[in-house]
Parts: sequence; C-alpha cells; structure tokens
Amino acid sequence: MEDAYARSVSEVLDFFGVDPAKGLTDSQVTQHARVYGKNVLPQEKRTPFWKLVLKQFDDLLVKILIAAAVVSFVLALVNGETGLTAFLEPSVILLILAANAAVGVITETNAEKALEELRAYQADIATVLRNGCFSILPATELVPGDIVEVNVGCKIPADLRMIEMLSNQLRVDQAILTGESCSVQKELESTMATNAVYQDKTNILFSGTVVVVGRARAVVVGVGANTAMGSIRDSMLRAEDEATPLKKKLDEFGTFLAKVIAGICVLVWIVNIGHFRDPSHGGFLRGAIHYFKIAVALAVAAIPEGLPAVVTTCLALGTKRMARLNAIVRSLPSVETLGCTTVICSDKTGTLTTNMMSVSKICVVHSVQQGPLIAEYGVSGTTYAPEGIVFGSNGMQLDIPAQMPCLLHVAMCSALCNESVLQYNPDKGNYEKIGESTEVALRVLAEKVGLPGFDSMPSALNMLSKHERASYCNHYWENQFKKVCVLEFSRDRKMMSVLCSHKQMDIMFSKGAPESVISRCTNILCNDNGSTVPMTANIRAQLESRFNSLAGKETLRCLALAFKQMPIGQQSLSYDNENDLTFIGLVGMLDPPREEVKKAMLSCMTAGIRVIVVTGDNKSTAESICRKIGAFDHMVDFVGHSYTASEFEELPSMQQTVALQRMALFTRVEPSHKRMLVEALQNQNEVVLQYFSDQIIFVFG
Repeated sequence: MEDAYARSVSEVLDFFGVDPAKGLTDSQVTQHARVYGKNVLPQEKRTPFWKLVLKQFDDLLVKILIAAAVVSFVLALVNGETGLTAFLEPSVILLILAANAAVGVITETNAEKALEELRAYQADIATVLRNGCFSILPATELVPGDIVEVNVGCKIPADLRMIEMLSNQLRVDQAILTGESCSVQKELESTMATNAVYQDKTNILFSGTVVVVGRARAVVVGVGANTAMGSIRDSMLRAEDEATPLKKKLDEFGTFLAKVIAGICVLVWIVNIGHFRDPSHGGFLRGAIHYFKIAVALAVAAIPEGLPAVVTTCLALGTKRMARLNAIVRSLPSVETLGCTTVICSDKTGTLTTNMMSVSKICVVHSVQQGPLIAEYGVSGTTYAPEGIVFGSNGMQLDIPAQMPCLLHVAMCSALCNESVLQYNPDKGNYEKIGESTEVALRVLAEKVGLPGFDSMPSALNMLSKHERASYCNHYWENQFKKVCVLEFSRDRKMMSVLCSHKQMDIMFSKGAPESVISRCTNILCNDNGSTVPMTANIRAQLESRFNSLAGKETLRCLALAFKQMPIGQQSLSYDNENDLTFIGLVGMLDPPREEVKKAMLSCMTAGIRVIVVTGDNKSTAESICRKIGAFDHMVDFVGHSYTASEFEELPSMQQTVALQRMALFTRVEPSHKRMLVEALQNQNEVVLQYFSDQIIFVFG
C-alpha cells in the first residue's frame, strides 16, 4: 500500500480487512503471505565466479595484450625455440593479466557484499497481534495487515502505519534513512503533502529505524522489497559502475594503440610485397609468411606489456599510503578518481557532524543583586563519552562545577528527569545511547558536571573503568532520589516532570521547551549563593531574549530545567502541579561539527574541489551547521546556493542546470534524491565523489 501515509487509520485497516483488536486470522495470514510475499529482502543472485573472471578481460588493452601473448607464443613455436627463455615474454604478459584479474575479482566480490550488509538493519523479532493474542514472532513472518506493537529500543521490523498511540508521544530515530540529526515525532493523522518525502510521512514507521521514546501500535503496510529499505536495495542494484577517468584514458589509449598496431602490420606487409618472391624465402607464400612474422614482431614490440603492472603497482602504492591516513579504499581505480574529483557530495549527519547530540551551553541566573544577571557556561566534548570540561564566560575551566548551586541542580535534573540510558560497549570501544538523543546528552552533561563534596572531583572519576564511568554520577543521583511518579511529555504541555523523594523531602523536577517552562516559573535559583528569589518581568524578558538568541542565531536545541518542592508524602502528579516552578537554567545542545571538518573542506576548496553538503535535515538547521563549520564563510548568505529536494525538483530544466553549478547545500532529501543529484552532476561532466556514511550507501563515482 504505497499511499498509506495519505489514508486515515480506518481506511488502511479496511484495506487489509483487519480488526485492530484481534489482528489477522491464520487464514488471512496465509492469504496475505501468498499475495504480498515474505518480509525479507530478496536474495540477489550472485554473479558466477567464471563470469567475474571473464569480466576482468573485457577491456580493449587487455585483449590486445592477450593477442600479443598468443602471437608471441605461436612465433616461438614456429621458429622452433625451446627452453624457458622462449616462452618468457608470453608468460610474463599472462601473469600480469592474471594478477590484474585477481584484483578485479576481489573488488567485485566486496561490492556484492554491500547488498548483504542491508540485512543487518532488519529486525529479528516483532510483537504481533494475531487471533486476538499478542505473541513474539520472527520478523520474517510478518505480512501486510499484521498489527504490531513497538516501544523504546525496538527496531521497526517492516514499514508500518500508526493506528494507536499507547503513550503521550512516539519518537523514532530514522537517521539511517534520512540523515536527520534529531529523532522524529510520529503521529496518527494522515499526510496530504504533495510529492511527500520520507520526512513528510510522519505517520509511517520505516523498517530498520529505531524507537527512542514512547509506545504505539501500527499496521504493516509494506514488507520485504516494498519497504524503505527495499527501495534502497533497488537503487543499489540499478546503480551502474561509472568508468573512472583512468579507465577512460586507458580505453582511449588502447583504441589508439590498436589502430596504430594494425596500421604498422598492414604497412610493413604491403611495403615488402615486392620481396615475397625473393629466392631466399623459397617461394611467394613463404615470403608472405616471413614478412607477416616481421610485421607481427614489430606490433608485439609496440605493445607496452608492462603498462598494466605499472598502473596496478602505482594504484596499490596509493592505496597503501591512504591506509596510513586511516582511509580504506575498496577499489584500486578509486585512488586515481580521487585525484580527478571536481565535486564532493558529503552527508552532514555523522560525516560533517558527530551524529551525537551534545550540550554546549548552559545559561543560569547569576544574581539579582549584582551584575551580570545572566551567567553563561560552555561545555566541551562532542560525543557521548563523559569526557569534557565546564568553563565560564572568561574561558577558564571550573575545577569543581558541582559547587555552583545552579550547575548542581542542572546535573540533578538532567539525571533524574530522564528516561534514557548511557552505556559503554566494550566490543565497539565507544559509548552508546538507548533512547532519545537529547536526553542522553543531558546524562552526559550530568557526568561532566560531576558530584559535589569531594576535593578530588572531577579527576577521581577518571580512576573508574569505562563501564562504571558511563553513568556513575547519574546512578549517584538516582540512588539519592527515589522516583515516585513520572508525568510524561505531551505535545500540548511540551514538558515532562518527575516526582522524587529524598529523605524527608519531595521534589518535582521538570524539563521542556523554554517557552513552556519559563512561563510556569514564579521563582528563580541564583547561582551566586543558592538563594531562591521571585521571578520578575525584567528577568523573564532577559531569559526569553537569551533563549531566542540561542535558538535563533546559534540554532541550538534548547531545554529549560526547573524544580518545585512538593508536600511530603505526595504519590502522584497532575498537570496542575506544573505551576509555580523555580527556574534552574537553560541548556543548549546541538549535533556538533567534527573538529577536523573545517580544515578538510578548506583544503578541498583550495584544490578546486566544490563541496555540496547533502542532508535530510531542515534547511535552516543545515545552514546553521554549515556556518559553524566555517568553510562557507566566503558566502554572504545561502540564497541561490541552498535548495531543498522539492525546491530543486520544481525548477525548470535550465534553472536546474544553473543551480547545480552553484549548489552548496541540498536539504530534506531521501536516498533517491542523492542518486539523482550525483547523476545530474555527472551529466555535466563532473567527477563526483559521494560520501554518505550514515545512510547505508557508500559509493565512489
């Protein structure tokens, strides 16, 4: 069902004839499996080994070399030569060609494995409603019409249409498909957007993506090849290998060489026609054969038998040199292509950025008695590793950040008003998240702030193992405060709260959109002495101004943190409790650019290579990140240089050609748009290097 996103829930359910309370019956499952097929990506037929071998010899220069080897071998036999030296020349030629063929076969085999890697993104199991009962089944047994339940940490097993929300919200990380740095909120309402891309289909859960917040039920609308993952597979199958500049030059040289050699053979033979009857040859026919041998010998001498060996050796040395620089090259000709590249199409999320949300700014009220009113702190570190420092506006590092009252409460609220998990994966050697990326960023912030009361903080934390260090401070606060009740995030409130009990004190911690939280605050916590003072109109205006600056000019994703002391013994929370809050502070976070990106991009531009940033993110967010990178400082603005996929497709053909020549940023794209962009650039005789690291596809063009 291709237009499920534009249909209502009832229309989709009626289309598959399924009762949302009971699911499919066994007979329906059998029927749907027969009509729609299995939920597996079709096994692509592997190219037979002998065809791969023969393919390596489908080259004009190689064919000429084979002909030279055969003729050299025949001439040796005709002349009665014996011994190793007689067949040395043809043997060397054949060995060189065999070595080249071996490299080619290995390359082709590795390329075919790319399709198999797509299977790693498929879910193994699914919670399915059938015959009125929920059961856990292999994901391969799903059929369109099945009712599936998903929750936090669940990998989506097929393309699903939302039918029921079982929590206040559902958010999905679909970066592998669209490159969006933040998770996407899903909803039940149908979408009527024209030319809808994946980002517009907010009621569809795409196979291979991961639920980070919430719980919901959905109906299967696409399985196997008819899913988003299947469309990527089809695109990979349709992609044709583009001849590299080196191969084109060698083909041109081979054609020229073939013509020259043929001309030499004919010319030498024709010039000596008069000598065919020379008595020394023993007759006209023997004379013709004699001069034919001479012509062939000249042709063989003209063939550069060592050329393939020299080319292969040079490319292998280039590959080895790149390996020392931590670059892995799958295909040898790609090394030469890099030297001819004129345009680089690079993904943003996970390539130019870390694809890990990180808190970079903290704003608190310093004091209402003496200036400055607002105190701002910076936070270093761009990954989920709990490694980084907190420094003041003067750039000086805070030795013990948790001694500052507001920073201490920021850490407490970040750790307690949180549903995510941060853990260390020893197999991969890095820190991983489970849950919403913004919440994990808050957990990492709590680790960077550290704990109060120890002179050795935060250096003492470095003595812990990486597994213990991942959430040591978070676990400390969770042991100090017992969670009593959680008021989940909702779209109308734009905030969440958690009630915690600590000794003889009950506290509610809240976090959410600054415009929602600040409007509910009647008091503020001062950072100079930890006192609580009333919120005034002037303070509220300054906080809102600072928030607008962080969210607008600096394009940070901002959250406001607050707390409220509750009556002792309270066991539940209501929306009415989220009033009369005490403001703690603002935190600003982003998916930060990699530190080495600016230098790398400037090096490309200096070398005459144009860089186009390609992403599924929003236009404004992507433009802000590009400005932070600093590589586009030469542009006054992005007008005429930045296009969304839909904007580009709506341009007339002539204007598209002009846009391609100026484009620096391509946003709101899905995998098919990336392929379209690269093909359009190649049609303009550009040599394009594609690098889309976060979305499955790795292509050198």
